Amino acid sequence: MDEINRKIISQLQLDGRTTLEKLAEITGLSNTGVKKRLNKLIQKGVVKVSALVDVKNLNLQAAIVLMEVESSEALNRLISRFRNCPRVVNMFTTLGGYNLVALVVAEDRNTLESISIEKCSLRSGEGVRRSEFYPISDIYYSPFIQLREHLTHMNHAIAPCNVDCRPCHRYRTEKCAGCPTTIYYRGQL
Repeated sequence: MDEINRKIISQLQLDGRTTLEKLAEITGLSNTGVKKRLNKLIQKGVVKVSALVDVKNLNLQAAIVLMEVESSEALNRLISRFRNCPRVVNMFTTLGGYNLVALVVAEDRNTLESISIEKCSLRSGEGVRRSEFYPISDIYYSPFIQLREHLTHMNHAIAPCNVDCRPCHRYRTEKCAGCPTTIYYRGQL
């Protein structure tokens, strides 16, 4: 990673729609030179062009979930179970007491509470010894996160985590919007 690549990446982080002409001006390269650099960064998997979403602007609720998972097998099962869940924005393994951390989003406070305590919750996974659930009140520096919108509205009968929303008390009493991947979903994702 040299100084030119850093300038390209920094500018694209500030404005992902920066033109090649503007990047050329910033780096001192030609448009063609910048395009080659950018394509190489993309091909090598150093950068990815994608859309980020302002959680606050969409009135979404975010939370951090800390989990202590008893074994690597249980950890892998949990990661696999929620691989296609649009509410789980990202998961991280750590070397601390809590060895799995997730960033989750929900449409409202009630749905956030549902994904904290119901069968569809990360915390309900087999092998989770203990967990903490922290709703996020404010996001600083950048309010944008990469929602997994491409996973919503898939018209499944059962959620990817193998939970059926219909028998859930919170879903029936409209305290949860349901899973965004199912035909029963009532939210705005």
